[in-house]
Amino acid sequence: MENTKKNWPLWEIFVRSKNGLEHRHFGSLHAADAEMALENARDVYTRRNEGVSIWVVESKHITASNPADNGELFEPAQDKVYRHPTFYDLPDEVKHM
Repeated sequence: MENTKKNWPLWEIFVRSKNGLEHRHFGSLHAADAEMALENARDVYTRRNEGVSIWVVESKHITASNPADNGELFEPAQDKVYRHPTFYDLPDEVKHM
């Protein structure tokens, strides 16, 4: 099989900004391998030095929930109020919560 661009896999790009704590999905691109995906993601999504970390994940390795099924998926969490930090005040020393 010829390694042409149309045969390259799709990669999902996640970037952590300088003042962010988490990686956010920035977009997708085609690349021959992970190294090329990282280099292309750097060039396309962090041109102004806004990122400190980039993750690339081949799209076929991502499993996502279906938004149409969100009731079934998220409903059980509604009856577990103890999982939500609403019963106590956080000390000022605790950051990023």
